[in-house]
Amino acid sequence: MSNRRLIRPNLADVKDRFATKPKRKAPPPESTSAEAFYYVKQMNAQTPMVVVLNDGERLEGVIEWYDRACIKLNREGGPNLLLMKHAVRYMHKRDGNGDEQD
Repeated sequence: MSNRRLIRPNLADVKDRFATKPKRKAPPPESTSAEAFYYVKQMNAQTPMVVVLNDGERLEGVIEWYDRACIKLNREGGPNLLLMKHAVRYMHKRDGNGDEQD
């Protein structure tokens, strides 16, 4: 019989080779396009909207167009307005019988 020698790899080398790094969860997307989808849907249907500003003032009208920073609101019986989005607290559809939803 010959003199056999057991060869063992270094444990640190094996750990490095087979170690799996935990995968980091991807950050959420910057934009989900939900806002754009909502505006386009309301513009196409010409839905009467109520826009409540940060100071509590309520404006009624139809959204004509929008961009990243503002919304153009067409109103009956008043001038059309260009509203900055940062001044809008919230908006909702106007109720069918003229009453406002809250």
